[in-house]
Order: sequence, then structure tokens, then C-alpha cells
Amino acid sequence: MKRVHYTHNYLINPQHPVTVNLIGGGGTGSQVLTCLARLDVTLRALNHPGLFVTLYDPDEVTGANIGRQLFGYSDLGLNKAVCLISRINNFFGNDWRAIPGLFPAVAKEAKEKNMANITITCTDNVKSRLDMWSFLKTVRDIRDYTDYRTPLYWMDFGNAQTTGQVIMGTVRKKIPQPKSKQYKTVESLKVITEYVKYSAVKVEDSGPSCSLAEALQKQDLFINSTLAQLGCNILWKMFRQGMIEHQGVYLNLETMKVNPVEV
Repeated sequence: MKRVHYTHNYLINPQHPVTVNLIGGGGTGSQVLTCLARLDVTLRALNHPGLFVTLYDPDEVTGANIGRQLFGYSDLGLNKAVCLISRINNFFGNDWRAIPGLFPAVAKEAKEKNMANITITCTDNVKSRLDMWSFLKTVRDIRDYTDYRTPLYWMDFGNAQTTGQVIMGTVRKKIPQPKSKQYKTVESLKVITEYVKYSAVKVEDSGPSCSLAEALQKQDLFINSTLAQLGCNILWKMFRQGMIEHQGVYLNLETMKVNPVEV
């Protein structure tokens, strides 16, 4: 039988816009934000409350960001989160929120306003992923959060110069699944830190690039935007079809191959 995961019922029929925390507004995050805005418009056209996105990023726009990330010369020196959210809000008429700082991935420092139904990480280091999963495991079973603050899913984007992956996992240990004679329903999806043993990976901090040419030696021009499209297509299927057969993809732009990660 084909394995599928049915989307948590709250995302399908919420009383409020589904809350999304987007961590990182750089090469991938800036592209994902635009995809989320398009998804929000489409959901609302289908009589769904849509999304409410909060973007976290402490960095300022530099010259190396222009071209590979969604920034222009007029954005130089601006905080990335504020710049991107202001643009989205002006263009689509939203009231999404920008936080010009790091996500408080320590349970005792986080408040209910920092919680979201879906967490999406677009960061460029190993530690942030380990910290995020440690944080989400701590808060996932807290019962006094309102529905629109209950952590349900974690989607992570990661890439090298020409390769990358996106993985959607469940924050809750189990997402209730309907009975099915047609499919093998899966109530728990592995998160990225369960696919990759990051604790055993030694990664040197490459630091910021001084120019676009230098940045392209680390990440190819279209790796981020391609991953963003593929990942947000999984989100679209979760909302539109109410179920997914694939929880992620591995991408190789060098060979032009996309390999799905089955549920």
C-alpha cells in the first residue's frame, strides 16, 4: 500500500490564519517568503484564512546579497527581515511580522508569541538546526498554547553550491490520521536532524561573502530559488490535497536530478 501522511486537521480548517515562523531571510529564505505570499493569496481565494508569517533575521543587506538574494541596491544597510516583510506587506496588503533578530531557540526565553504551527528554517549552519530541534522537542507537548500557536510541522532547507535538500517533519510525536483502506497512513515524519547526524558533522563557519562573485563560489545562482519552489510545493499539496506522498526532495543542479523523499 502507498504510504501517505494526512495533514493535521487544523491546517485544513483553521479558525485563524495558519502561523508560520520563517527563520532566515537570505538566499533561500527570501525566495521562500515570496512563495509563502503566493500560497497565502491562493489559499484565501479558496476560502481558507491563509497564512500569518513571522520572519526572523538579524543581518543587514550587503552588496554580496544583491543578485543571488531578493534585494536591490536601495536595500543596502537595511535589516533583511524588515526589508522583505515591508515589501511583501506593501505588495500583497498583508500585515506579516518582521523580527530583526535571532529566533529565541531556548525554551525558557521563548514566549507564546514565538510559537507557530509551521516552522521553516533557511539557515546556513549546523548548530541552528540542532538548537531548533532541541527547542521544538521541548515545547511540542505544551498544552496551554492556543491552536494557532501549536507547533505541528518543521520544514528545513539546506544546500551546498549545487546540491541541496528540503525535509518536512512532524514536531508532534504523532499527527492523528484517518483510517484508510487505500493507503498506509503515517502519523510521524522524520525531521532533518533525524535524517542527517549533524552532531557528527564538522563544518567551519565560512562567514559572509564580500562580493557576489565570492558568494557564487559557495552557492550557485539558482540553487536557492529551485529548492524554495520544490519545498513550497510540498506545503501547497498539504493544504490543497490534505495529504502528501513525499516529505522532501534531494536536488542536484549539476546532474539536473530531483530525488523525492517518500513518506
